[in-house]
Amino acid sequence: MSTKNIISVIVAALIAIVVYSSIYIVDETEQAVVTQFGRPVGDAVTTPGLNFKVPFIQKVNFFEKRFLEWDGDPNQIPTRDKKYIFVDSFARWQITDPLRFFIRLTNERNAMSRIADILDGETRDHIANHNLEEAVRSTNREPVEVGEIGEMIGDSLARIDVGRDQIQRDIRQSANEQTRDLGIVILDFKIKRINYVPDVREQVYDRMKSERHRIAEEFRSEGHGEASVIHGERERELQTIRSEAYREAEEIRGRADATAANIYAAAYNRSRSSRELYQFIKSMETLEKTFDKETKMILSTDSDLYQYLKGMQ
Repeated sequence: MSTKNIISVIVAALIAIVVYSSIYIVDETEQAVVTQFGRPVGDAVTTPGLNFKVPFIQKVNFFEKRFLEWDGDPNQIPTRDKKYIFVDSFARWQITDPLRFFIRLTNERNAMSRIADILDGETRDHIANHNLEEAVRSTNREPVEVGEIGEMIGDSLARIDVGRDQIQRDIRQSANEQTRDLGIVILDFKIKRINYVPDVREQVYDRMKSERHRIAEEFRSEGHGEASVIHGERERELQTIRSEAYREAEEIRGRADATAANIYAAAYNRSRSSRELYQFIKSMETLEKTFDKETKMILSTDSDLYQYLKGMQ
């Protein structure tokens, strides 16, 4: 290869390198800021497409155009009613002014640190200005009442004037007032978990157990009372049934005795032999019910029973 050809190749390569270094492409998910010797040059590029810069001198800094996530660490915060809790929160944010963002924060790592300082401080201030119930609940739900116990449970629910949703909105609004000159905006802020500190948590669990045991005992007492009423009703109905059955049995027995007496009387009045037979049968029944093998008895010779026994000989 001749010297001329070599020079041509080198020149073409240098031109290619210069052209490659002078263009940059902005994706639809990105936005860019061009800097020269560390200082921003011109406006930020927020529309996707092919762009040009001075090669080797200017540098392109790319930033996310999409929503970004911030996940905070749990912080111990006292509420207005002096209850210490751990608050774990998260947020969604976006870079709205890349040029201002680059000047104030430079990169996303610094932005995350600044957002953490702002949101943690606002969370602490707003939680400390409200009672625990306000940070936990958002509405005044109506309890399901079951007799006297249900009314007692309903009375134990504190009234909510602000609520968790409003506190979260207030924190987001206060944070955006501080991030306005940083080129970012907090799109959403949520408290994902609230929990007591370990020492207080055990006390709360014990108090919850005691409350549930008390409610259970009241339910048991109410159940025992209802059971006693049911048992009393059952015994009363059973006694009524027994009394009615006994009355009917005695009426049947009385009618049977009357019928038997009429039969005996008819047989007794029919003839002498029948009367003697009747007297004999009744005497034998009396003898059977009166004597056993161990019984000894002295009878007079004038006794009817003696006459029957003598006649049997």
